Amino acid sequence: MKFIETCSSNMERHNLTKVSEFYLMRFSEDPDLQPVLFGLFLSMYLVTVLGNLLIILAVSSDSHLHTPMYFFLSNLSLADIGFISTTVPKMIVDVSTHRRFISYEGCLTQMSFLILFACMDFMLLTVMAYDRFVAICHPLHYAIIMNPRCCVLLLLLSVLISLFDSQAHNLAALHIICFRDVEIASYFCDPSRLLDLSCSDILIKNIVTYMVGVLFGVFPISGIIFSYYKIVSTILKIPSSEGRYKTFSTCGSHLSVVCLFYGTSFGTYLSSNRSYSPIQSMVASLMCTVITPMLNPFIYSLKNREILSTLNWLHL
Repeated sequence: MKFIETCSSNMERHNLTKVSEFYLMRFSEDPDLQPVLFGLFLSMYLVTVLGNLLIILAVSSDSHLHTPMYFFLSNLSLADIGFISTTVPKMIVDVSTHRRFISYEGCLTQMSFLILFACMDFMLLTVMAYDRFVAICHPLHYAIIMNPRCCVLLLLLSVLISLFDSQAHNLAALHIICFRDVEIASYFCDPSRLLDLSCSDILIKNIVTYMVGVLFGVFPISGIIFSYYKIVSTILKIPSSEGRYKTFSTCGSHLSVVCLFYGTSFGTYLSSNRSYSPIQSMVASLMCTVITPMLNPFIYSLKNREILSTLNWLHL
């Protein structure tokens, strides 16, 4: 069993106590609210999984949707299922059993998968922006540039980068030999919250934080902004307003998901500041880890006629 040393808040290493688990925060300690929370989170989880599975089913069953855009969309739906499955099932079990602890190994495992699927979302949204850029700005060369081999390579690159980030956080956590507390101010093993509990040198934490911020914050959003800058510039050259609207409508769903995902992620990042209360931080985390994956399939299905027609054809 893995044991972790805890240190006092004044950073002095005395009266060390050995523990093997962390304690997670609850949304409410009121026992009367536990059945409500159980039903609410179970419903949101089932809706999210079902909605994303329908997207994957629609794309795989209709040959007209076997295009790069829908290839990446189905993988985004798969990543969303994995993303929400790393936190909500554990939370549902904790609510039903009235427990709130997680083992050290379980915490690292949850953190690894959470970062893996979150980064997959970031990378796939960036790749999808590039796909729209090629389709609108270079339509004659689209089939050549976005060929099946290129799409698979972009997907593999996204997975490898996500794995690298996940393991970087894992290594940073493994280097922590003492913690100032065993209670994580979140309902899951939030990487930033876990690293904040360290009472050892914060150099590794800062290196990982800034590296990840640049790799998954600056670079992806810069790529998305550049892609849409070129897209808008190209669309403005179209003479008819109807043509401009029709062309830009192909980007509407993707742009909505980008704003939702980056908006909630930015809110979660800000909520990690100590000036925010634990409840505010938990609500921000809930928006990012639960609400966003749940809304993504609705955004893509309601704004996409091809997806809707396929689902209607399947009688769903």
